[in-house]
Amino acid sequence: MSLRAAPRRFKALMIILLFAVLWFFLARFAAAQLIVTAPLDHADAIVVLSGSATYAERAHKAAELYHAGVARKIILTNDNRQGGWSKTEERNPYFYERARAELLRAGVASGDIVVLPKPVYSTHDEAVLLRQQSETLPLRSMIVVTSAYHSRRARWMLDRIFSGTQTKIGLDPVLPGQQTPKPATWWLHLQGWEDVPLEYVKIIYYRCRY
Repeated sequence: MSLRAAPRRFKALMIILLFAVLWFFLARFAAAQLIVTAPLDHADAIVVLSGSATYAERAHKAAELYHAGVARKIILTNDNRQGGWSKTEERNPYFYERARAELLRAGVASGDIVVLPKPVYSTHDEAVLLRQQSETLPLRSMIVVTSAYHSRRARWMLDRIFSGTQTKIGLDPVLPGQQTPKPATWWLHLQGWEDVPLEYVKIIYYRCRY
């Protein structure tokens, strides 16, 4: 290696290192900004938004709030999607069915679980359906459970749909690190690329459409 090449290589290495450090902090900041909370000490119901592959972490969080006495009723929405094959049932159960099974295993009473059978295909659909249910049941307060990186969009959509109503909406997302990667390392996981960058795309789409 020539004496002239050494400084150039050192400079290139320092630039790469600088970009790596910047990426680490920016990536972590971007993920953290997607996570919002609005906890309630008590609510008429705990609502678990459909999460397909993340149904388990959301069900466990709902059961935790249930046993803490936040609410005595848990509402599940139905995204009309099915999971893998169940040898026991010899079919592909819907994710809301799997979520209900998780709640039962976590000690939630069967009579305290309500499934909204009408299929929903987006967070917007869920918010509209929940507003309808809040008027039918009625529900004056709800604590919504979803995955961490979905919480900002869910909060914005719920606030928009419930604007002008008397229903109080809380939000208590699942902390990342269970079925979703942590903010510091999401970019090391394929799931993380679906959870963080794609979520920003969805937020922009929702702001433009709704």
